[in-house]
Parts: sequence; structure tokens; C-alpha cells
Amino acid sequence: MFLRSAVPHIGKSLMTRLISGLILSGLTMTALTVPATAKDAPVKSKLALADLIKASSAADWRPLNPENTLYLELEKGRVVIELAPDFAPNHAVNIKKLVREGYFDGLAIVRSQENYVAQWADPDEKREVKTAKHQLNGEFTVKYAASLPFTRLPDVDGYAPQVGHANGFPAGRDPKTGTAWLAHCYASVGVARGNESNSGDGTSLYVVSGHAPRQLDRNITVVGRVMQGMELLTTLPRGTGPLGFYEKAEERTPIKAMKVAADVPEAERSRLEIIRTDTATFKSIVEAQRNRGGDWYKVPAGHIDLCNVPLPVRAQK
Repeated sequence: MFLRSAVPHIGKSLMTRLISGLILSGLTMTALTVPATAKDAPVKSKLALADLIKASSAADWRPLNPENTLYLELEKGRVVIELAPDFAPNHAVNIKKLVREGYFDGLAIVRSQENYVAQWADPDEKREVKTAKHQLNGEFTVKYAASLPFTRLPDVDGYAPQVGHANGFPAGRDPKTGTAWLAHCYASVGVARGNESNSGDGTSLYVVSGHAPRQLDRNITVVGRVMQGMELLTTLPRGTGPLGFYEKAEERTPIKAMKVAADVPEAERSRLEIIRTDTATFKSIVEAQRNRGGDWYKVPAGHIDLCNVPLPVRAQK
């Protein structure tokens, strides 16, 4: 499945940490209800997304926590990633240890697969891990508590009994098992692993750069989401090797450095804030996207997929 022999310059253990599965082109499994009559049709929202953001208050936004924010510094700019310790506490700690010991500095983006993921790691697998753990149990789901806000979407999802947003992250949950998990939406960041659930330690990370591969939910640890700079990853040249790996060292994009925002001088930080997903304003945003109004839309969908819900990010005010 991973065609290791066809990629001689990628070490065996790195290949076993690839996220599983080739690109899937099928549609996300969601239930779309088409109104039978005009009477049953959803009401068009009168407010557009831009209007709702403009009318939002300061209380509708939260700043990114510098201690849980990472900067992936590339030659063309900065990628800002927010970690989600509520869903992957052990991996969040371990990744920050890797970052702080300089593990990623000077490594490279080794893979860009069309409509799937971009991945960074040590292509030679010689970089020493100093203070971080070499092995972690997968954090595919967590027990959810009332202390973690969850704004549920009203629509049916094919990959989870319930879907919604928790502290700004798209998530699923199962009331029967009392578990919750982060979803593989566009810009989600995960930990590559092999067949063993405990084979991902954070030394190889990937970001979803194409159609949401939700079949990966609950099979890989999702640790966060890119908040700014996705265009630096989605415009990378596609790898020509199996699974989108670059076949030559010169094809890879070097990583200048990776830093925890709290360790960067305040004047050099990217001061961003994200819409709070536990507010009435966010619910209005969701409803506006479910039932888009205006002159252009002739048939409002009355439905929205989890990964299509906008999560606005802006410069902190």
C-alpha cells in the first residue's frame, strides 16, 4: 500500500508513519434534504457572513493562546498553528517539547499530495529527539466534559452521531460512548503514524490541504488547525513520488524554524483572534451559511457540512 521500495530515499520507519490510505475522491457522507415544496423550503437568511462579522462584538472573539500556538517559519512566510490540548493533551505537550528543542529547525516539507495533505518531517531520519517522548499512545478520542463548550450543528453527518465546534475546532462526538474527537477538515493538523496506534510521536506532522478526508477521524491524532498561512502549504509543488513524496532533496521546501509563540518576542508575534464558537453570533454565522440569502442563491441548501462552516480569523483588535 505504501510502496516503500519505490521511494528509496525515504527511510523505512518514516514511510510507516505515513497517514494511511491513498486519495479518495468520494463525496463526504452527509444527508442533504431537498424541500419538496416552497412551503417546506428553508427561510433565506437576510444577513451575509460579512455583515455578521462586522456587527460582532469584542466578546465574540478570543485571542490565540501563545503557549498553544506554533509558528512554522518558511522562506515565503509564516504558518500559524493553534494546538488543541483539550483533545490531544499529551501530543500537544510532546510537540511543544520537540519545537523547543529545535527538532524541526532545518528539516523540510517532504510531501505534498494533490487534494490530500502536506507533511513535514526529517527526510533522513537522523535528527535526535532530546527531551520529548519517542512514543505516545494515540489520542484519537477523549472523554468529553461539560466544561468543554460544544456548539452542535443541526445537520446530519455520516461520520459522527453529532458534529459541531468546540473552542473553535470542528469536532464530532458520540453520546453513547461519551467521547469526542477533532475532525479532519481543511487546515487540520495531525500526527502521522504507522499501523500501531502508539507509533506517532509528533516528529512527523501533516496538514489537510484538500477535500476533508473524514474517514481518518478517530484513526489518527488531530492536534490542531492552521489559523493563518494555509496558502503557503496549498501552493506547494505536488510531489511526483508515491503518496505525493518528493523524489529529490531539492524539491523539498526547507523549514527555517518552528517556534512556540510564547517564546517569540511579543513584537514579533502574529496577533490573531478567532471567532468564539460558543456564542449567538457564531450560531447566526452557521445559519447564514446553511440558508444563504441574497439575489444570487435560488435554492438555499438548508444544510451545511461540518467542514464547510467558516471559522473567521482576524488580526487581534
